[in-house]
Amino acid sequence: MSEPTKTVLQRRAFLGKIVGGGTAAALALSGRSGSAAAKEPRLEAGEGVVDTTPPLGIEMAGFHRPAGKERRIVGIRRPAAARALVLRLGDAKAAMVSLDICGVSRQMTARVQTRIAKQLGVPAANVRICATHTHSMPTFRYFRQWGAISPEYMASVETKIVRAVEMAKDDLAPAALYLGKSRAPGASNNRTTKTWKTDEQFTKDSTDAQRWLDTTVHVLHFDRGEGSRNLLWYHFSAHPVCYQDDNAGPDWPGLVAELVRQKHGMAPSYLQGHCGDVNAGDASHWIGAAEKTAEPVAAAITRAIETARQVKVDTLRMQTRQSRLPLDMERFGQWLAAYRKDPSKCSGGSWVDAGFAEDWFQSSVKRDITQTHTTVPLSAMQLGELGLVFHPSELYTCYGLTIRRDSPLEDTLVVGYTDDIIGYLPDPNAFKAGEYSAITVPKIIDLPPFAPTAARTLTGDTVAMLKRLIA
Repeated sequence: MSEPTKTVLQRRAFLGKIVGGGTAAALALSGRSGSAAAKEPRLEAGEGVVDTTPPLGIEMAGFHRPAGKERRIVGIRRPAAARALVLRLGDAKAAMVSLDICGVSRQMTARVQTRIAKQLGVPAANVRICATHTHSMPTFRYFRQWGAISPEYMASVETKIVRAVEMAKDDLAPAALYLGKSRAPGASNNRTTKTWKTDEQFTKDSTDAQRWLDTTVHVLHFDRGEGSRNLLWYHFSAHPVCYQDDNAGPDWPGLVAELVRQKHGMAPSYLQGHCGDVNAGDASHWIGAAEKTAEPVAAAITRAIETARQVKVDTLRMQTRQSRLPLDMERFGQWLAAYRKDPSKCSGGSWVDAGFAEDWFQSSVKRDITQTHTTVPLSAMQLGELGLVFHPSELYTCYGLTIRRDSPLEDTLVVGYTDDIIGYLPDPNAFKAGEYSAITVPKIIDLPPFAPTAARTLTGDTVAMLKRLIA
């Protein structure tokens, strides 16, 4: 579906009126009032932003550091934030938070959801906590030797998230929603292979037998008319791993925010996608060079705004469920047996190092090996003609594209790292090849390895949930 020419031209004229660094000018479009609009509830949107820049000295997450050689924050590259979006349509309310952090836990999410429900009246089941997965920030979920949790910092951020949602609720104003899409070639690469196909080639017959790359930037532009600033949220799939030093910040999304603010006067909020097999940049040089990703993403955001179509929003509903993912307990038992037989041989490779392996064994030997599945939270939101799904995994690209393809809604955003983090959900070939995502990361996350078909299970459950949502 394409937007009428008149609307596209009006939006281009609107962009030309925006003064960089200031509040976005209002976009006046015809056809937004009248008897029909008066009879139906209208979408309201509000945003709240609270600084969550961490203190110096605490650990950052995302890269291995053995005990005694932890990666601690010595400087701040760019400020971090909790950015909340509250949506209301009639009596229905929902909130989602974009949080500059490596990962959140289910327990931390539950505490925040409970506080928001009690203090602000947004149902706990309708609150999503979406980590951007930046590797230049701490973690709020246990990672073995990949960055320790600071309880004090986590408690502080939980309070700030609630404050951001409160600010967003107070900021609610009538809004027209526009969805824009544009590709950002060169902004990302599939880090698992030298050859891949892109989303442009993904068809009804595409499968996980091949590796893929999603190059599309989705933009949600909430035009709130005269007197209220407009809001900009975007979705893209790429690991924020450009920086590996000891300075904290949002990684490449922080630079995108700067570039978009300079050009459009709006600071965008970021929702991470399906980037389990995707790094930032074009694979030639991306470490320390966030520009390789930020510049093409920012350019794609501009193109997406210019060509966005209005989304009819007559429905706001959300559904949550638990997906029961299969574990490979046979492989897990083999790992335990290998360590018992000769710990000295478990000191490198997928075992990371001797101290890591010993710590993993002491924890894992206590696990109930009869538990062959683990449950993970899934959520789906219908926002009129638009769908958003939320899951807690590092999903390989193929599965995110499959959800988008098979969704009953015309456009669906697939948001990862939400409400928990369970590590990677790779394709079966990753298990056959013994890739890091399939073999090492479960030890970091402190879960048994997933069965090779676990990603297919989550994908099927997600599509089924979307279909039930709009039935």
